[in-house]
Order: sequence, then structure tokens, then C-alpha cells
Amino acid sequence: MKIASWNVNSLNVRLPQLQQWLQDFAPDVVGLQETKLEDHRFPDAALAELGYRSVFHGQKTYNGVALLARDRSLDEVQVAIPGFEDAQARAIAATVDDVRIVNLYVVNGQDLGTDKYAYKLRWLEAVHDWVADELQRHPRLVVLGDFNIAPDDRDVHDPAVWNDDHILTSTAERAALRKLLGLGLHDGFRLHHDDAGLFSWWDYRQAAFRRNLGLRIDLTLVSDALRGATAGAGIDRTPRTWERASDHAPAWVALA
Repeated sequence: MKIASWNVNSLNVRLPQLQQWLQDFAPDVVGLQETKLEDHRFPDAALAELGYRSVFHGQKTYNGVALLARDRSLDEVQVAIPGFEDAQARAIAATVDDVRIVNLYVVNGQDLGTDKYAYKLRWLEAVHDWVADELQRHPRLVVLGDFNIAPDDRDVHDPAVWNDDHILTSTAERAALRKLLGLGLHDGFRLHHDDAGLFSWWDYRQAAFRRNLGLRIDLTLVSDALRGATAGAGIDRTPRTWERASDHAPAWVALA
């Protein structure tokens, strides 16, 4: 099972790219973030023509998440974080075969000391509690998405800039991610790649993609029960080279 995560940064704009990528890369399960579509506008019929079933949780203009599965059903669907009051569409989960998939669009946080930063930390705490509960019921678990956190200095192009006092790399954000991993999750990418300089997001400005001035903030986390079955992982940079591309590239993990 090849499982991928892609922040498409507007599915209304990026649907042709998604359709092309689904045909080329042929993932079995995909988590999408920043669909930016209300549910009645989600293109489930167009995706069904390619063999993908969809579940989704969206809103107008901002946020929005979805899960796609090729020739498989999406069962036990959970929309939003249970027990956490949140007007933003940032989380969805479903079971595909015997693997539980949690798809997250983590809060950006804007800047340290802001209300949005405090919201991000509260949101991550709620995710921790939810994932802890999910692991009790679904040991075979994958948590994926745009985490808006670069795990360590290998995951940023300039650690002098992206430091303990910078959004996406701050001490509290990275501590929250480590706490989540402490539940028994493993960074699927790092099970197969130790190198620095392998990124999933590049700003549209300053020719950042061409200069590889990026961050790795799109993650695929696998549970203890799946660690031994993780056959590969990577980042597909190809869609980032396309015209009108998302600023993110798909991250993926393969389960044997």
C-alpha cells in the first residue's frame, strides 16, 4: 500500500495536477490538505473516474482536508478532532483495509507569541490525545499531513534562520511533535533517508524551488506495528515543477 500526503493549496486550482499525478504515481491512499472547498464543491465524481473514493471535510477559501483511496473503501470516518471545538477544517481519519489513516493540516501559527501560535499548541495537544486514543483501537496507524513543523535542522535549508525562535521550528512546536512521536510513531521518511536538504515545501518567492531553499514539513508517521512493514518513503518533487504548481510536493510512504 502506497500512502501519500499532499498539500494541494487549492483543489479548485490544482485539480488537473492532482488528476495527472494520481495517474502517474498511482498511490493507493492520499491525504490532501488545503483543499479550500466547501463539501458540496468537492470533485468526488471526477476523482471517482480515476478509481478513487473520497471522504472530505472542507470550508470556503481556507483549510480543508480529504482522504482518497483507490479501489478500496474508506470506513469508520472521523471528521475533526473529537472533543475539540474548532471551526477550521483541519483533520479527518478513516480506515483503509486494516490501516487507520489520520490526515492533518496543522495550524501554521503565524509567529511566536501570537494568538494563532497559542492555538497551534492547543491544537497539537488535542491531536496528541486523539492519536493516543486511535492507537489503542488501531495499532496499525499512519498519521500524515502538512505538519507546519520541520522536525530537525536537516529539514531546513538554513538552521541559522530557522531556529528555536522561528515559527515552524520553535522549541515548543518541535517539542509537541516529539511528544506525538513518543506515543509510538516513527517518521517514515527518516526510516529510509538520513540526508539533509530533502524538502517538501518551497516558498513561491526568491526562486526558492530552483535554489532548493525549502523545508520538510509534510510528514508520514507510522506506528510501531507498521515500522517493520515500511518498505520505502520519499518526496515526489515532480509536481512542484509543473505550471501553477502547489508550493508543496507530495510526501509518501510504502507499506509492504
